[in-house]
Amino acid sequence: MRVYFIFDIKKQYINLYKDNKFVLFNILKGLYNYSYDDVEMGFNLFNQLTNKIEKDLVDRYLFVKLHRYFPYSKKNNIHYINNLYKDEVSRLCVKNSYISVECDQITSSFFKILSEYYGDFFVCEFKYGDYFFLSDLKTLV
Repeated sequence: MRVYFIFDIKKQYINLYKDNKFVLFNILKGLYNYSYDDVEMGFNLFNQLTNKIEKDLVDRYLFVKLHRYFPYSKKNNIHYINNLYKDEVSRLCVKNSYISVECDQITSSFFKILSEYYGDFFVCEFKYGDYFFLSDLKTLV
């Protein structure tokens, strides 16, 4: 199972790290692995680097876009895609500071839909070291 974290990076950092995504990934991975003693410093750095995600707008966008799609469902603020034809089971949860996607494949159908909403979301998978901007998704797939 892969767990992707999606962040809304501030524009000035997108311009700075667009061609050097590895550095941005390492900063976020460092924040992900901070110890409890470093939480305050990590929180301040995270707020400098990212924008707050408009949770209600993203939730509504996903629901409106997908509610007629047969393999899609939503329960308790978690969006599900269970597409047997693609052998895909994905869960997406929108938080105020990030979006998490859990899937059993390398990619998820949620990525394409989120890239239509905002292509500059930055996606990180810390366990396997995957990272990309959603706008780069077309070149990855």
